[in-house]
Amino acid sequence: MNTMVVALHGLAAMADPVPTDNNVKAGWVAFAVFIWLIAAVGVLCWSLVKHLKKAKLNAESGVFGEDDDSQP
Repeated sequence: MNTMVVALHGLAAMADPVPTDNNVKAGWVAFAVFIWLIAAVGVLCWSLVKHLKKAKLNAESGVFGEDDDSQP
């Protein structure tokens, strides 16, 4: 059983060699995508807050009608 594990480990090491530092790069495209995603989340959060404030003001002014919370 132990030799089988060693053999499988040896096969896995041959099939997936450790990359060198020159082979592993995220690059500028990945950085741009990351920054774009941060900006998109920021815009979505800003829009959500804006719409929630508008909905709260409309609810306070009675645009949506009366509350039905008093009914069982």
